Amino acid sequence: MSSAGISPLIILAIIAGYFMLLILLAFLTSRGSTTDDFFINRHKSPWYLVAIGMLGSSLSGVTFISIPGVVGAGGHNQAFSYMQVVLGYLLGYMTISLVLMPLYYRLNLVSIYGYLGMRFGPMSYRTGSAFFMLSRMIGSAFRMFLAVMVLHTLLCEPFGIPFYVTVIVAIALIWVYTFRGGIRTIVFTDTLQTFCMLAAVILTIIAILHKLDLTLWTLPQAMRDAGYAKVFFFEGGWADPNNFYKQFLSGALITIVMTGLDQDMMQKNLSCKNIGEAQKNMYLFSVILIIANLMVLTLGALLWMYLGHLQLVAPEKSDQLYGLLAMQHLPMYIGIAFIIGLVASAYNSADGTLTAMTTTVCVDFLHFEKDPKYKDEAYKTRIRSRVHILIACIFAVVILLFQLINKGSVINELFRAAGFTYGPLLGLFSFGLLTRRTIRDRYVLIVCIAAPVLSYFLNAYSAQLFGGLTFGFLILAVNGLLTFGGLWMISEKK
Repeated sequence: MSSAGISPLIILAIIAGYFMLLILLAFLTSRGSTTDDFFINRHKSPWYLVAIGMLGSSLSGVTFISIPGVVGAGGHNQAFSYMQVVLGYLLGYMTISLVLMPLYYRLNLVSIYGYLGMRFGPMSYRTGSAFFMLSRMIGSAFRMFLAVMVLHTLLCEPFGIPFYVTVIVAIALIWVYTFRGGIRTIVFTDTLQTFCMLAAVILTIIAILHKLDLTLWTLPQAMRDAGYAKVFFFEGGWADPNNFYKQFLSGALITIVMTGLDQDMMQKNLSCKNIGEAQKNMYLFSVILIIANLMVLTLGALLWMYLGHLQLVAPEKSDQLYGLLAMQHLPMYIGIAFIIGLVASAYNSADGTLTAMTTTVCVDFLHFEKDPKYKDEAYKTRIRSRVHILIACIFAVVILLFQLINKGSVINELFRAAGFTYGPLLGLFSFGLLTRRTIRDRYVLIVCIAAPVLSYFLNAYSAQLFGGLTFGFLILAVNGLLTFGGLWMISEKK
């Protein structure tokens, strides 16, 4: 039976049931919750649940939809070349586990940017926090936009509901199940959402294997015959966007900044009981991340093979491929699984972002831990709730802005944006960890603004300036190096 017959009302019922489950889980986990529970759950989160929840945040709606699409679309991440990035992730996670996490636990941080304040001064502290908020807002808004766009097409457009209403409702639902429990709730809801997303991928793989009369044993040869199985790209040189060394190094750097220097991801780690359990979480997470990405790439190859089998024209945007086949050309249960997986993948990232940004504002800018006026728990809760609402509203506005500028594959747009906004964080933390020099703190913001601007122009004209070289995701490294150099110029020996 085709899923083409799924009506918007059925889709609405599925989504409503899913959110009722999330809200119930939030209610159960947030009882007796305090502000400390909201931020780091008083270091009580089970490490294995944190690992599973982090997996969902790392995969997100971008991986769920974009990566399968680009497997057969050519350009960045074609075939299985994205695994080169994933292998780079492992180096990044090892660095986080052995260097950054021990530092955060030793300093007993709630906000990881507190390290910059201790190392350099208050301007560095606020600058780091501000760039995290900018980086995370851009990244999560891209992810959320992708999912909301699909949900709007499936559910709201048939009823004539405007896109902005879809966005407002989507963000409001996140606020509903996170406003009380924060990270305490998210550890559990993200685990559920990760299972939902992976279940959707597995069920779709099984369904297409059946449609194509393939087995797990015959699948590798079928993918090779179709031209989708190539993993390593060495022959194209540095001008090739899929070059192994470029993608491997990019993957390592992306992981360090988008996990190790990211309050959202580290907040989950800091909620573990101790550094030992946090490291166990990171090791487990690294292993299952490889498996999960292999599954997503396999799904992508199968989707393109099935598209060819049906002799259908490829959609205008590769991001639309999974939704097209799941909703119109596969059994109804796959369409239902796709909807749940899509919602889960989007909210897995967005809920953590909302909580992490609330934490950053409260701890880094309002100084919850130091200002005596926040000793009263009721007052702290009231202010935290207002900040939470404000962040949710800004989040909705940014998603609406992305509707106006949506071009190209979202995965590439996401990492391109991250290269410019996470670069200063990479430079700041690197300078702090690799040198013993002090800096003139008042000039830090100037350096952190100048580096991304210069990086942008270098990236735009790299082919002309460097003999055809394109930086791709490595613009993150360039940005970090420029920030490091700028900090050196305003530094002095202790």
